[in-house]
Amino acid sequence: MVHAVILGCGYVGKAVARHWQSKGLTVTATTTHPEKVPALQAIAHQAIVLQGNDAAALRDVFSNTEVLLVSVGAPSADAYEATYLETAKTLVSVLPDTAVRQVIYTGSYAVYGDQGGAWVDEETAIAPANRNGEILAETEEILLQVATDQRAVCVLRLGGIYGPGRELARIFSRAAGSTRPGDGSDASNWIHLDDIVGAIAFAEQHRLSGVYNLVQTDPTTTGELINRVLQAQQLPPVTWDASQSSTRPYNARVSNQKLRDAGYTLIHPTIDLGGN
Repeated sequence: MVHAVILGCGYVGKAVARHWQSKGLTVTATTTHPEKVPALQAIAHQAIVLQGNDAAALRDVFSNTEVLLVSVGAPSADAYEATYLETAKTLVSVLPDTAVRQVIYTGSYAVYGDQGGAWVDEETAIAPANRNGEILAETEEILLQVATDQRAVCVLRLGGIYGPGRELARIFSRAAGSTRPGDGSDASNWIHLDDIVGAIAFAEQHRLSGVYNLVQTDPTTTGELINRVLQAQQLPPVTWDASQSSTRPYNARVSNQKLRDAGYTLIHPTIDLGGN
């Protein structure tokens, strides 16, 4: 039986834990918050409190681990270095001494930065727009260093995450009737929770290695998406003020062609306005 560890079992990790357990994997879920252990015990074989920079604890939990999902999330904008970089550095120091044969990391398309709305793929030079984007890029680079013929490392660059409990209507309803800077033409890249779970399972089954974009197939603009969501909820649309520059640091149309060429078929290739 395959033993998998989910490092950072939050919104995505919990969904993956449920899926992997249903497929017969033995799952250990980790959290940095002791109060979350009881809920995780209900969806995993084991739930433990673990800090990503605790090398000794990681070595212990990886003693019989074959698959590692790194799905950590920063609690605030000023916690990226501790959450992502320190975890990646510690993992790189520990993994060579373990039996882990597959590492899957949920990163972000934010590493592409502002590409002026142009199409990008995994061969496009990344250009993070801020320090946190740089940290995400550095985290990818560090984790990819532990890839060997015996150990696959797969980086999934996720779009904005939505799904049950994170419906687009809930995300954008607060924008109803507001005026926003820009003209709404910025590219909008999203991915449904179903496809995050599906792509992670696919990566594990096929031992994918390297970088893969994980976003919806059919692109849309921010303006289109927000107003479609608001219209569906019968809420007043957003007004765009083109005299002001957009404040969004990410403007790139992200291609998922590489992942589809690898054989993954998206469950939600277009954005699901219901979100669930």
